[in-house]
Order: sequence, then structure tokens, then C-alpha cells
Amino acid sequence: MIDRGIKASIIEILENFPAVMLYGPRQIGKTTLAKNIAADFSKKAHYFDLEKESDLYALQTNAYDLLQGLKDDIVVLDEVQNLPQLLSSLRNIIDEHRVSGRFILLGSADPKLVRGVSESLAGRVIYKEISQINLLEALAANISQEQHWFRGGFPEALLLKSDKMWTEWVQSFIQTYVYRDINQLFNINLNPQIIFKLWGMLAHINSGIENMEDVGRSLGITGTSVKKYLDYMQGAYLIIRLPPWFCNNGKRLVKSPKIYIRTQGILHYLLQINSALALQTHPGLGASWEGYVIEQMYALLPASLQMYYYRTHHGAEIDVVLVKGINPVAAIEIKYADAPSLSKGFYEAINDLQTTKNYVITPNAYTISNAHGIKILSLKTFLEHELLQISV
Repeated sequence: MIDRGIKASIIEILENFPAVMLYGPRQIGKTTLAKNIAADFSKKAHYFDLEKESDLYALQTNAYDLLQGLKDDIVVLDEVQNLPQLLSSLRNIIDEHRVSGRFILLGSADPKLVRGVSESLAGRVIYKEISQINLLEALAANISQEQHWFRGGFPEALLLKSDKMWTEWVQSFIQTYVYRDINQLFNINLNPQIIFKLWGMLAHINSGIENMEDVGRSLGITGTSVKKYLDYMQGAYLIIRLPPWFCNNGKRLVKSPKIYIRTQGILHYLLQINSALALQTHPGLGASWEGYVIEQMYALLPASLQMYYYRTHHGAEIDVVLVKGINPVAAIEIKYADAPSLSKGFYEAINDLQTTKNYVITPNAYTISNAHGIKILSLKTFLEHELLQISV
């Protein structure tokens, strides 16, 4: 088992609040993490899987009495999006016996997109997203950056003994999401063939500007329909849309989000890249590295910071802008070369935003500052030493 850095934070929440909801994609290790956390408490632990017919039936028919009878224990409820009405019962149960550390709720869908999940427990539950295994966790488990980048952060896929078995895992994962999971998670009826084709298209435009009308024409559907598909793919933690940063500087700004497949392993499979060595010569190398860096930053981003990108129609551009409140505080360029050259547009964008902390992140660069004060450093160094400092 790979140790998760977020574990201590979740335990602290449960020591102070009645419930925590851990949400993130399927197969990310939420159940293992929850059981491991529950075992650290002196209370007796109970586990209910709402994809298991007997557990679902018991909670559908007698949730209040069943859970009230466990008021002095800690209860793990897995895949809660399968029974949103359960959360109304939980609200009453928590209010009648409001003590810390009663419930760990697990979900594989964005609570904002599942009717009843976010509303029912307002003020009673703390929400924590469980991201993929991040780079620092992987390195601590003696997994190389090369393997982590190529395979992605799903624990089982990351730890498989061969790339051949990794390929089998990703193929099964994609098929399950396309033909079952997305519709089941949100109780909707999207066309599996369109989901599959859209995922493939996104792989080829990874790190590009979102243009729903162009994608819709390629798929034979409207831009509005594309937006619906993307919303649910984002709600299942399969993609991330990085919003643009707006400012009143008199320049014409690009105002559509950039879109990334969140798991590099899925991206590489869809691009038919079958090894870390093959990735090195693939045309998608730069876009893959950019998406990888953004996902690692997102997983470890302090709560006080938000991530954007910045681009003008005249060529000024920054891959990532970190914003605190309403103020841009850091500009980040992502480059694969360890001795990168920077464009005039990057310096123009820094001048536009007036950021004082500016970086170039590469795979393995030794930390140096160039003549303009731009710090060039490795991803590992940035995550370990710079990200938290920016938020101070």
C-alpha cells in the first residue's frame, strides 16, 4: 500500500467533525484509505458498500434504525451517490447525536452533480477530494517519476509488474467507465460510443483550448451536447478544465478553458503509447508533460490558491497562474527541456500580471535563476519547496 499524505488531514477532521466525505475517481484507493483510517480509531468500525445488493437493500429499507444503532461506532459508507436519499437520514442521525468521527462517506462522482448529496449534509460534513497518487507519494514508495508519469496515479495500475499488464488494466478501466460507470454514477443515459470517441479526441487535443463547436461537428452532435458530456466527464474526475485568468489590462484575452485528461496513463493508452521509452519520441510528449505537471500541482495545491492560465490574442501566455484571492502571485511555464528557452510572450505575460514569483518547471533541472529572475527547477523541487511558500 502506498502511504497517502492526506491521511493525517482526514484523521484531524474526524477528530473534530461528525463526518467527512472523500470523493474521487473509481479505483483511486478511497476504500482502502477509509478502512485504514477507521482502523486508527478506538471505535468499532463498520463498512457498507452501496454497490453490494445486500448493503444497499438494508440501507434503503431501514437506514435510520440501522445507523442509529451504531451511534458509538465509526461507519464507512461507500459509493453514496448510489443512494442520495440516504443522506437525509444521515442529517437527522448526526443532529440527534452530534459527536466527532461517526461517518466516512465515499463517492466516485462530484457531489455538486449528484442531486441531494451536497445539499443534505450542508454544515455537517467536510468534503475532501482524493486525487491520484501524487509524485511525492510515488517517490516515497520508491516509484520513479518516469514510471509515475507514464502509468498515471491509479495505485493498481502504477504497481503492476509489466507495461503489458498495465495496458490490460487501462483498457478494462476505459471500457468500464464508457459502458457503465459514467451513466451509473449520475443516473443518466449518455451514448457510450460518443463518450469513447470524445475521450479519444480529447487525447489528441490534450492541453489545447476547449472548442465545443469544433468537437461537436467532429462527433455529429451540438456544442451544447458536448458541454454536457464534458461536464459529466469532469464530474467523474476524468478531465480537468483549467480556466483562463481575466484582468482589466486593455488586452484581448482568450476566455475559453484549456482541457486536459487527468490521468496520464489513460492519455498514453489513448495515444497508443505503450512504454515510457516510446513516450520520449511521441509528438504528444510536451502536452503530456504539461498535463502531468498541472495534475501534480492540483493534487497538492494549498486551499488559499487557485489555478488558471493566461493568454492574450497577441501571443502573451503563461501555462499556469496561481492566484490568491484576486491577486496573481506566481507565473509558471512548463517545459520538457531541462535547459529551456523562454518566449517573449512569457515575459510579456509576467509584465501584464506583475507576478513576483515566476518559475519554469522541467523534469529534472537543477535549481537556478536566469538573468530575469525566473527560477528554473524540477517538478519535485517545486512541489516540495515552492508550492506552500507561494501560499504564505
